[in-house]
Amino acid sequence: MRIKRGFKARRRRKKVLKLAKGFRGGRSKLFRTAADAVDKSLMYAYRDRRQRKRDFRRLWIARINAAARINKLSYSKFMHGLTMANIDLDRKVLADLAITDPTGFAKIAELAAQKL
Repeated sequence: MRIKRGFKARRRRKKVLKLAKGFRGGRSKLFRTAADAVDKSLMYAYRDRRQRKRDFRRLWIARINAAARINKLSYSKFMHGLTMANIDLDRKVLADLAITDPTGFAKIAELAAQKL
């Protein structure tokens, strides 16, 4: 008796084509092309979930550095001063302060400068 892999194969193809929704051209219509595109996109998604954390950290450091230099400190001296002053604010919070509350950031920078 012959086995036809009907619904299992169809279920697998539908799953891949559903993930390929929104891709351009054959990448969303043709199974083999879509499977390659989906595999690649899942690899990029995995990689970029980690990359995003690095990118945000770089952005926060750039913002803190700019704000620290306005207050006559380099980034490294500012961060060292914070450590010496026992101020435990992470870079995300410091970057947000630098943009939304420059006077508050200036006070923190002053505390850091005093401890150097």
